[in-house]
Amino acid sequence: MKIQYFQDTDTALIEFSKNVVSENREVSENIYVDIGSKGNLVSMTIEHAKYTGALKSFSYEEIDKTA
Repeated sequence: MKIQYFQDTDTALIEFSKNVVSENREVSENIYVDIGSKGNLVSMTIEHAKYTGALKSFSYEEIDKTA
């Protein structure tokens, strides 16, 4: 996974895979998802990310299934 934030446009791009995009869907006015040929999520774009996605900070935690 790769997350990029473009400060000049307040846009966040979250890439889940490097698969080829076959379809783009508008989830809401400021949120778009890219779908691959097998129906899997490829990426998500969040416009006005600080407001729409509350992206003032970001953290990531992977939870071990044995925990």
